[in-house]
Amino acid sequence: FPPAHPCSARLLSPPPVSSLSWQVDPDDVLTKEEQIYLLVEAKEKCHRDIKAQLEKIKDTSCLPEWDGIICWPKGSPSQEVSVPCPDYIYDFNHRGHAYRYCSASGTWAMALSINKTWANYTECALLFSSESRSHEKEVFDRLHLMYTIGYSISLASLIVAVCILSYFKRLHCTRNYIHIHLFASFICRAVSIFVKDVVLYSGTLASETDKMREDDFKAEMGPSPGQRSHLASEEGHEPRTGHSLGIAGQRAKATGFCPQGQPEMGTSLSPHPQVGCKVVVTLFLYFLATNHYWILVEGLYLHSLIFMAFLSNENYLWVLIIIGWGLPAVFVSVWASVRASLADTQCWDLSAGNMKWIYQVPILAAIVVNFFLFLNIVRVLASKLWETHTGKLDPRQQYRQVSRLCSGSFSVC
Repeated sequence: FPPAHPCSARLLSPPPVSSLSWQVDPDDVLTKEEQIYLLVEAKEKCHRDIKAQLEKIKDTSCLPEWDGIICWPKGSPSQEVSVPCPDYIYDFNHRGHAYRYCSASGTWAMALSINKTWANYTECALLFSSESRSHEKEVFDRLHLMYTIGYSISLASLIVAVCILSYFKRLHCTRNYIHIHLFASFICRAVSIFVKDVVLYSGTLASETDKMREDDFKAEMGPSPGQRSHLASEEGHEPRTGHSLGIAGQRAKATGFCPQGQPEMGTSLSPHPQVGCKVVVTLFLYFLATNHYWILVEGLYLHSLIFMAFLSNENYLWVLIIIGWGLPAVFVSVWASVRASLADTQCWDLSAGNMKWIYQVPILAAIVVNFFLFLNIVRVLASKLWETHTGKLDPRQQYRQVSRLCSGSFSVC
C-alpha cells in the first residue's frame, strides 16, 4: 500500500487467531470482530499456501495472491479466473463466484477507473441488492408485527391472571403463589422484548453497508464477467499494489478490516460504550431463563406433593423461589462477565461463538430434568389408577383418567 493509505497507520493489531478462534462460529451471526478474526485466519492460510506454490511455480505470469478477501490462484494468460465466493464472509452469496482476468502479458488486468487490479464480486454481492434488502425488510416487519401482537395478548392475559390470583384470598396457597411467580416471569420477558426492540431496532443502528446504494456497488465492482472494456490495455500497464475489491472491499471496510489484515485507521477492537443496550439484552436473557426455571419449579412442586408425605410449604416455597429467580441470575451473570471480558462487542445481541452455551446449557438441563419429572409423575399416577380400578374400568377409560390427571396437575403434560 502507498504510505497515505489508511491501513498504513496500524493503531491496533488483531489478537492472535489461535487464542480467539474458539469464539468464532461461522454458522452463527457474526460480530464485526469475529468477521475480522475469520479474515485474518483465511489470510494466514492463504499466505502459507502461496509460499508452498511459489516454490514449485516456474512461470511467473499472474501469480497467486491474497487481495484482502479471497486467495486467488495462479492464472493463465488470456484466461478468466473464477473462485467461489468465500464462506467466511457472512453476508456473501456462497453459491456465486468472483472473477479476475489474466491478460495476455501475464499480469492481472487493471481497472482504468481506479487504476487497480480488477476483480468482479457481483455474484457474491447478490444479498446486498435493493430487491434482496427490501424483501428481507418486508419479512422481518411481518414477523415483528406477528410476535408483537402475540406478546401483547399474552402480556394482557397474564396481568389479568396475576390480578385474579392476588385479589381473591381463597386462591392464596403455595401452588398459586408458584403460578404467580411463573406468570410474573413471563410478564417480565414480554416487557423486556418490547424494551429490547425499542433500544436495538429503533432505526438508528443501520449498518454502513445498508446505507450504500446498489449503484455504488455496481460502479465499484465493474461490469459482469466477460465484459472488460473498461480494463487497461494488455500492453504498457504493470499491476500496482492495491486491488479493486468492489463489494468485498466495501464489506471489509465496513467491518474495520483492511486488505493486509490490519484494522483501518480509527478502528479499534476496544469495547463499545453501549451500556444501556447491553443491560437490556442481559435482562432479556435472564427473564428467558427464569421462564424455564419456574416451569421446572412447577414440576418440582408437583413431584414433591406426590412423593413427600410431610412438607413445610413455607420453607419449601423459599427454596423454590431461589431456584426460580436465583439460579438464572447466577449463570446469566457469569455469561455477562465472560462476554464483557472476552467479546465486548456492540450490544451483545449477536452471538459470540461458544459463549452462548454458558446460559443455554443450564436452560437445557432444566428442560431435561423437568421432562424426567414429568415421566415419573405419569408413571406413579398411572400405576395408582390402575391399582385402584383394576377390573372395574375399560383400559381406554383408564387412559382418559390418567390424561385428565396430568393435564390438571402438570401444565407441561
